[in-house]
Amino acid sequence: MQDFLLELGFEELPARFVKGALRQLSEAIQNNLVKQRLSFSHVSLYSTPRRLTVLIKDLQLQQEDLVEEIKGPPLNIAKDQSGNLTKAGQGFLRSQGADESSITIKKFQGADYIYVTKETRGEKTAILLKPLLEDVINHLNFPKNMRWGDYDLRFARPLRWIVALLGTDVIPVTVGAVTGDKFTYGHRQLSSGKIYINAPEEYLELLKNSYVIADVDQRRELIWGQITSLANIQNAVVREDERLLEEILNLVEYPTAFCGEFSSEYLNVPTEVLVTSMKEHQRYFPLEDQEGNILPKFIGIRNGADNHLETVITGNEKVIEARLADAKFFYDEDLKINLEQNFEKLNNVVFQEGLGNLQEKVLRIEKLSESLSKVLDYTDHNESIVRTARLAKTDLVSLMVNEFPELQGIMGEKYALAQSEGPNVAMGIREHYMPRFAGDVLPTTIEGTIVSLADKIDTLVGYFALGRIPTGSQDPFALRRQAQGVIQILLHGDFDVSLSKCIQLAAQGYTEVVLGEDKAEALLDFFLARLRVSLLEKGFSADIIDAVLATKEDRVSSFVKRVQALTSFKDERASYADLIFAFGRIANLAKKSEAGPINKSIFEPADMIFYKGLESLDKDCQPLLESGKYYEVLSKLASFETEINKFFDAVMIMDKDEDIRSNRLSLLKQTHELYLSCGDLSIIVDN
Repeated sequence: MQDFLLELGFEELPARFVKGALRQLSEAIQNNLVKQRLSFSHVSLYSTPRRLTVLIKDLQLQQEDLVEEIKGPPLNIAKDQSGNLTKAGQGFLRSQGADESSITIKKFQGADYIYVTKETRGEKTAILLKPLLEDVINHLNFPKNMRWGDYDLRFARPLRWIVALLGTDVIPVTVGAVTGDKFTYGHRQLSSGKIYINAPEEYLELLKNSYVIADVDQRRELIWGQITSLANIQNAVVREDERLLEEILNLVEYPTAFCGEFSSEYLNVPTEVLVTSMKEHQRYFPLEDQEGNILPKFIGIRNGADNHLETVITGNEKVIEARLADAKFFYDEDLKINLEQNFEKLNNVVFQEGLGNLQEKVLRIEKLSESLSKVLDYTDHNESIVRTARLAKTDLVSLMVNEFPELQGIMGEKYALAQSEGPNVAMGIREHYMPRFAGDVLPTTIEGTIVSLADKIDTLVGYFALGRIPTGSQDPFALRRQAQGVIQILLHGDFDVSLSKCIQLAAQGYTEVVLGEDKAEALLDFFLARLRVSLLEKGFSADIIDAVLATKEDRVSSFVKRVQALTSFKDERASYADLIFAFGRIANLAKKSEAGPINKSIFEPADMIFYKGLESLDKDCQPLLESGKYYEVLSKLASFETEINKFFDAVMIMDKDEDIRSNRLSLLKQTHELYLSCGDLSIIVDN
């Protein structure tokens, strides 16, 4: 066994590509080694912006021999009545490179078949690796690819070198004009010339001596240690930001942190603007004082050692000063323009072809927000809700959001407060985008909640009306995220509002398109599918969720309460058994009924007793259903098993008299419908 090292050397890869490409490379190599019957012990992965590396410990040096028993055609087809091989039998042997002496006969599914035993000698690993690796490397995928020179290869960046070592031996992997060898390169500025690797175990140390920390975990620890150390020296606090740290991690090979400053005059600009300028444009970590106030200081990471660090700091300070000067200019200019003026400008911004412009969308959101405030019983907040809807999108045409799109909503809040809008209106403008993604925070104000619902539902109705319905994994307009946001808000707020009603109200706001019944139903199913996913993530079982889905309940709060009640009631083993038995006894017969009117004049005594019992049960259950007390409903339905059993024992449901039979089936149909009020119990798996 020998260690195997593969390093692919590129021009600097985009930071966001590195992790995924390395995982893809590693998985492809390991899967192919397994297919080739080559064992190994441990796989280590290393990467920098210029290299993707897979180090495999104890790779087997030769394939295991393969002994296979190959099944051929049935004996009566492979041989004739005289025992001679037919054309089918001869063809099978020829395809396996075998002769007649190697045939054995075995039974398979009650019939005789011919078999041959085929032995394949294991190949040397060094021979197998070349085509295996060439195939893997040529099929590497990146989110965006480029071609260079006259090569047909497509990678995120040009491939410059390949290290392919099995022990001390080079595997001559050839990809384009690059052939595998035993040399790599160190840091672009701090190291010169080729670095020769005699064996895989030398790899990390040789690179470290050439100012490359290839171990990602070690580089991460080094970066964060330097950042926190510098922050402590400044008596400042630095907030962890995993996304930013991950990006910096894949931008540098030899990290050195430095601390810079900028003019305190920029502290008059909103903190979010300063933080976004530093993080998004310059990849800096902002510093705060012990009370959480931002300081005119930042920490950056240099890709190199600490030589000439003062020059690096000065250069970075000049860059951030220019960035912040632009931000201050944008902020000051935006404050001069009233948000109502920005509302007029929305007329020039297309929302979606076929769905009008942003001003038209805002007018629809206003109308829908007002309708939702009535449906959700927030009419006392109607004025602030409508005002929030009116101003929700006005910051999209500001200079600041044009430069920093990620500040949409945030700047709307800042400008609203500066122009003396109410605090709830300002906060609602910020919050109406929430939740932006799975796990994001939800709106906290009534204004933000209502306008967020209106905005998302309006978007969904419009796109569904256009026929832009997500299929499979394709969701270019992020409609699943929008629908999930609606569901999360309704779940969190315990809102007992009909999704169909919301869809209907939103559809009324459109004049450009018509939703139609089919697409409205498709959108309702789309919402319910997101609700199903949310409940599965909360740990509820799929069968119970599907049982409630069968009721066509589309009020989110009521839906969840039904699921909770069924889940809890299932734990009551005895009562649950009574419920399921009663349901099962009536379900099959009830499905045969057309549910015609019940004729009490032909009741026999047992029919009348059951009818009165059913009337009493329905009278008890309806108020409980209306108040959402589904567990109590299930308890009453379970206890009604006794009445069902008495009825079945006293009468013949499928009586010879057609009128009596129809009457009794109608009774069962009504009973069945009452049992279905909490869910289709036939879907629940008994375990």
